[in-house]
Amino acid sequence: MRYKRALIAVILMMTFSPLNINEATAAKTPDDIVLKERMGLYQRMEASLYVPWYYLAAVDQFEHTVRNTRRNVEPAKGAIGINIPSEKWAGAINPDKEDENPLTIRYFGGMGQDGNADGKASPKDDEDVLYSFTNFLLKFGTDEDHIRMALWDYYKRDKTVGLIMGNAKLYKHFGRLDLHEKAFPVPVRTHYSYRSTWGVARGWGGRRSHEGTDVFADYGLPVRSTCYGIVEMKGWNRFGGWRVGIRDINNTYHYFAHLSGFAKGLQTGQIVEPGMLIGGVGSTGYGPPGTSGKFPPHLHYGLYKDNGVTEWSFDPYPHLKLWERKDLAKKKRR
Repeated sequence: MRYKRALIAVILMMTFSPLNINEATAAKTPDDIVLKERMGLYQRMEASLYVPWYYLAAVDQFEHTVRNTRRNVEPAKGAIGINIPSEKWAGAINPDKEDENPLTIRYFGGMGQDGNADGKASPKDDEDVLYSFTNFLLKFGTDEDHIRMALWDYYKRDKTVGLIMGNAKLYKHFGRLDLHEKAFPVPVRTHYSYRSTWGVARGWGGRRSHEGTDVFADYGLPVRSTCYGIVEMKGWNRFGGWRVGIRDINNTYHYFAHLSGFAKGLQTGQIVEPGMLIGGVGSTGYGPPGTSGKFPPHLHYGLYKDNGVTEWSFDPYPHLKLWERKDLAKKKRR
């Protein structure tokens, strides 16, 4: 009986010991493991073919986002999301669209190559897909201008090329893949209020739908970047007044309007991080440049998604609630 009690005591000590709690806290999430696997593939490809890893990561991230937003494209089954259509993989005139023979694929001018020396060029194999796409880029060159040319040749869409090059700029700058953190657009525990207003009718300037959530706050309250991204737009619009647009690595455009002004030195093309100051809450808009005061001070915050073909608005309210809760939790831990 004494031994049994001692054993139970040891188990309880192990279960609730600080060491065990720390280990649980430090445990890697599935996302961390996948990102580590992807980075390993990009770096191995860079070492063998000399195409910088951040270009490969940028293309792959774009393709993962496309797969997650379009119903006519299958979700990625492996770590790599690049989707090479069968006619490109096997060759446009190849009678066998499921061909995995590197020799016949080459004969018919297909992209597919054997990246792991198993004798097959499989569009379902991560190494084969990444090796094949990297070789496609390599035909044009490895510097920025030639990578742009290669991407245009493959996608035939300026917007897509811009999105991928933006991703590459972010990956190169930060040197890592985990750039998904978000922040609430104004400091939490300050004076503000908001509710779901996406899709509500608007009348000024013609009948239209409200593509965002209004965060009412004190004039001049700091407005912050909600994401890691690149400032894609900065300027005046007769509807939105002074406004800023930021593009993140998930092809999402974060739109901030009715600002009182911009943060000092903020420029288009600039890299920003979650929580970084970009401007202040204002009441600008509904007229020519400088128009202000036609409505109470508030931040209009919108989200737009690009799926490789088109771009559309979606409701930011659920995301704002999530980011607000996370920022409040961070405040409590301090």
